[in-house]
Amino acid sequence: MRTWLGRLPSQLETAFGSERHGDWPVWQAALDRLPRIEASKVDLNVDAIFIDGGCGEVHRNLIEDQLRRLHPWRKGPYTIHGIHIDTEWRSDLKWHRLKDHIQSLEGRTVLDVGCGNGYHAWRMLGCGAELVIGIDPTLLSVAQFMAVKHFAGDFPVYVLPLGIEDVPPNLRAFDTVFSMGVFYHRRSPFDHLLELKGCLRPGGELVLETLIIEGEQGQVLVPEGRYAQMRNVWFIPSCSTLLSWLRRCGYRNVQIVDVTKTTSEEQRSTDWMRFQSLSDFLDPVNPELTVEGLPAPVRAVFIAESP
Repeated sequence: MRTWLGRLPSQLETAFGSERHGDWPVWQAALDRLPRIEASKVDLNVDAIFIDGGCGEVHRNLIEDQLRRLHPWRKGPYTIHGIHIDTEWRSDLKWHRLKDHIQSLEGRTVLDVGCGNGYHAWRMLGCGAELVIGIDPTLLSVAQFMAVKHFAGDFPVYVLPLGIEDVPPNLRAFDTVFSMGVFYHRRSPFDHLLELKGCLRPGGELVLETLIIEGEQGQVLVPEGRYAQMRNVWFIPSCSTLLSWLRRCGYRNVQIVDVTKTTSEEQRSTDWMRFQSLSDFLDPVNPELTVEGLPAPVRAVFIAESP
């Protein structure tokens, strides 16, 4: 871990540079306007992460105005000082699908790769993790996390504006590593699996959630263009294919613990995410297909052990 700590200051300076994203000063200004209200209650073990300090209507209106400046909110939900942030994804549903299958997080050091605004990182902390580090290169997601932590207080959870490539290779520092909704965005699936393994201590656990297709071992969907309107989708394997890839990369005790079709209950447009969402990405005549004519999204959760 010391290897990474030595690199972090320069990595963060580069990531937060104003030239990285022109809207960062706007988001920073919204964060600066948030009032200081000490939380009297924080509950990380409810579906909508709950933070409350008994603030009045004037402060509540100010808070909501600033939080809405961080639109779109994709991962959640949250309830902050009486303001319910109804995010695009019901991320709590994914958490419920996997939480009873993974090793206990009590006292563990956890890395959440591609964590978005950190919703699942807070849930991991609520399950007893000693330290949770999330990484996501999207500065808006980092700003949203900073807003939540501003009100929650000083918990050992962090979201850094970095990608997996910024983590030193073979760090071998984390007890549990999560990669959820990232795998299909990587141009080289084997490199990603090896990068994740390099983050894990011996005997540590990988929790991998990704898109899959129905099919036999060896079957993989490689979209020629977009997939469900997403540009950067490279590999969507069958479950048996991904199991074999995990074993080929040296993981042990590889299992698949959940397969779930994505529905509009879990992903949809809301007042806090006013852009298009799942229903716009499916064939209006046959919702079993995307608008491109490809199989509609199905997601699976895999767990595996680092040697």
